[in-house]
Amino acid sequence: MPTLSLRVTVPILLVSSVLSGCMTTSSNGDAVVNQGNWPICTVFGLICYALDGDDDSDGVHDRRDVCADTPANTPVNTSGCPLPQYPAATPAPPPEPEPTPVAQNETIVLSDAGDVLFAFDSAELSESAKSALVEISKRLSGATLVSVQVAGHTDSKGSDAYNQKLSERRAQSVSNFLTAQGIPASKLSVVGYGESQPVADNTTDGGRAQNRRVELHVTR
Repeated sequence: MPTLSLRVTVPILLVSSVLSGCMTTSSNGDAVVNQGNWPICTVFGLICYALDGDDDSDGVHDRRDVCADTPANTPVNTSGCPLPQYPAATPAPPPEPEPTPVAQNETIVLSDAGDVLFAFDSAELSESAKSALVEISKRLSGATLVSVQVAGHTDSKGSDAYNQKLSERRAQSVSNFLTAQGIPASKLSVVGYGESQPVADNTTDGGRAQNRRVELHVTR
């Protein structure tokens, strides 16, 4: 800044003596422009203005520029100093995606170990079986239900082929009843396993009663 000060100050001192002739003082102390010298005064005023440059091109003249070496294109205040720079606001993170529902499997078993499900050698539902299925259908209702597999099973009495067909017909009866209770048919599937998947001993009445069953494999 010493060189800058000399460059600005010296011409101003030289010109000030000339400018003193541009003003006269009236008897009451008011300064007025000397009408004969006003063109000269105007020229010297422009020269003084030009000498007060803007070296860093920040829009603030050097004599008022406190920060004379501001980098180009830097926003400055009225004193020529850089304005405070604030970091750009960080955008809010996108919302987390909804978690994928985890499949919840459930198996509901209806067997002759409790109330009799079907009449002997028949696929017709007993009244107690219907009552149980009404309550089950209430549990199955809702948007979370994915699928229900209705699986029929028999005991070992009779031929394999006959028991296979009987298990399928009984599973179909249960599926039809659930559909009538409002469970979408598209979510129901039917399969029969005959006597191939016993859960108890077929040599006893109690064991055979447990094997005569319908299982509902529920996925939510």
